[in-house]
Amino acid sequence: MFKSVEDVIQQLSDQEYICDKQIATVVYLAQQLDKPVLIEGPAGVGKTELAKVVSRALGREMIRLQCYEGLDEAKALYEWEYSKQLLYTQILKDKVSETIAGSESLADAAERVGAEDSVFFSDRFIVPRPLMQAIAAKEPTLLLIDEIDKSDPEFEAFLLEILSDFQVTIPEIGTIRATSQPLVFLTSNDAREMSDALKRRCLHLWIDYPSEALEIEILNRKVPNIDKRLAEDVVQLMNRIRDLDLKKTPSISETLDWARALLALNADELEDQIVSDTLNVILKYEGDVQKAQNELSKLIEKKTAEAAAEKPQPVPTPAAAKKGILH
Repeated sequence: MFKSVEDVIQQLSDQEYICDKQIATVVYLAQQLDKPVLIEGPAGVGKTELAKVVSRALGREMIRLQCYEGLDEAKALYEWEYSKQLLYTQILKDKVSETIAGSESLADAAERVGAEDSVFFSDRFIVPRPLMQAIAAKEPTLLLIDEIDKSDPEFEAFLLEILSDFQVTIPEIGTIRATSQPLVFLTSNDAREMSDALKRRCLHLWIDYPSEALEIEILNRKVPNIDKRLAEDVVQLMNRIRDLDLKKTPSISETLDWARALLALNADELEDQIVSDTLNVILKYEGDVQKAQNELSKLIEKKTAEAAAEKPQPVPTPAAAKKGILH
């Protein structure tokens, strides 16, 4: 259990997650107030990762519901295992025959079989899905409802009841109530606007692209072998690329992928050729790659012009003439 906002920062840091005070405050209040957290922001900024590290820090099992278009109650809550029910019917065929033996009519036989409903409609034939798993868990859990914006508004409305009462009613069995309320995180990439009703029930947290200083700190933590200057250059160039009008703006996850790719290629600085060769690591559309290459060409021209305007320097040796594009 988190003891304070500062404790949240420290415990998440121990899990290799760097967060600011705003994020830590929302996480702490979610625990103290038993309120769900709706985390919004661009893809790849660490929304899902935040739920994962909180579950590890608190020692709670994380139960994940991945949302998608067409998701319904059966896939999110529970399903009856009809094939197993049928198998039991075949196995108990003789017993069924004994039960209806001596019946004077079809209605009488149906009545006798109906009296045994509890045999075939019990929890042994229920397949619990993520929502029911979180509600029925005996130990405190963390429920992650990932990418809620991809689900239909009808499913979002159904979710409101679950988040309000943390219970589910199964007509054949009865009501199952949570013995320990799960800590709930919902993430959204802002594909569609969430309803006011959902937002009222949740604490809201917006996670944006980090500042350069914070992104460098994250990069040094996640890719510990990277050179300090290379890390600074990678983050600086990533921020230039994010300023472009792109179809998909690269996020922190792409920064980490790019840094690891550069290390794999034994790069010690950002040369124009290696940047051009690895842009597809961070950009997923050809149009975005072309825009970034144009920006890279302008940057190289600018650096060349600035160098030409400076006082002439002694001609360097070929080995020393090698320069990164930001230097």
